[in-house]
Amino acid sequence: MSGFEVLHRDRSCRARLGLLHTVHGQVETPVFMPVGTAGAVKGISPEELERVGAEMILANTYHLVLRPGVDCIESLGGLHRFMGWNKPILTDSGGYQVFSLGRRFSEDVEDGRWKGSLSKVDDNGVEFTSHIDGAKMYLDADKATEVQNRLGGDVITCFDQCAAFGCGALELRESVERTIRWAQRCKRAHSNDRQLQFGIVQGGVDAGLRAYCCDALVKLDFDGYAIGGLSVGEGHEKMVRTVAETSELLPDSKPRYLMGVGMPADIISAVRSGIDMFDCVLPTRNGRNAYAFTEGGPLRMRNKSHARSSEPIESGCDCYCCRNFSRAAIRHFFNVGEMLGPILVSLHNLRFYQRLMAGIRRAVAEDAFEQWSAGQMAHYGQAEWLRKS
Repeated sequence: MSGFEVLHRDRSCRARLGLLHTVHGQVETPVFMPVGTAGAVKGISPEELERVGAEMILANTYHLVLRPGVDCIESLGGLHRFMGWNKPILTDSGGYQVFSLGRRFSEDVEDGRWKGSLSKVDDNGVEFTSHIDGAKMYLDADKATEVQNRLGGDVITCFDQCAAFGCGALELRESVERTIRWAQRCKRAHSNDRQLQFGIVQGGVDAGLRAYCCDALVKLDFDGYAIGGLSVGEGHEKMVRTVAETSELLPDSKPRYLMGVGMPADIISAVRSGIDMFDCVLPTRNGRNAYAFTEGGPLRMRNKSHARSSEPIESGCDCYCCRNFSRAAIRHFFNVGEMLGPILVSLHNLRFYQRLMAGIRRAVAEDAFEQWSAGQMAHYGQAEWLRKS
């Protein structure tokens, strides 16, 4: 059975507990999904992912199309077998990756084409130059859906256009119109009934455009709805307001997924507004850069203050890293370029996020989320936590 059910609603706010049913198992929500961009969560084995408590992971269509290619993955038995992961997988359509890689090459736009020629967007789809070998490739709504159908993830997402924060009103409106048209094509192209399909709401921080996009996508009756185009520079307060306004317009019976958002304060605020699913690269990206998340605040593991510390990264943490290694050892691993350092801090960060989500679910189950979150936000809402590192 595939689908979603709401199990409990907190009495003090819109936070809720749910179960996402997929052909590869059930997922308790709210849930945080580690990101396996190219078919693996960087430096972390599937067995270790299970040990930190991950129930569902994300893979990126754009990167998998480039390498190793959908034909290869399909011939090897599908994405689950390829990744060595037997639990649920969500696949991103690739729209955001085209946007983000294009922005990385240039901030200037001429005639719809990013200087550097990474991507060109029109009403039909996106033409892009591979960042790997310069090959010309094309991706549209039909192709993105077909590829995801063949990869075999449990949840697939519609091809969408994410507009840059601060873009002009006309460009933002055009991105929303394209997102809606592409969603219609994705809905028609979807041919794997073992998969759930999510529409993606765009519109920047414009409440009117978000409402317009929601209305159009809800009429298409997707299995769930994602909120895209946030955490791209708008700041915490605008993001929180936009999530709250958008979430209210989405069906109560369907899962709601906030894409690419991962700081603790952002997650807690979004859960309060009724969001069920999250993904972000922060636990592993920051882990590879010696940045550790803890209840007491972030730690930078290269700091000299850890040189002789026998403490774990976080006292009371039950992760493999904290049970076996000192801060001094971890600092040493980073300073000598030993790959174990990034792996250990990534493991700790992934466990931190799973502990955070378990705390959220427990507070909602006890109808105490509002009180619990107020205490957490007093801590996680500090500027140091909100700053991306």
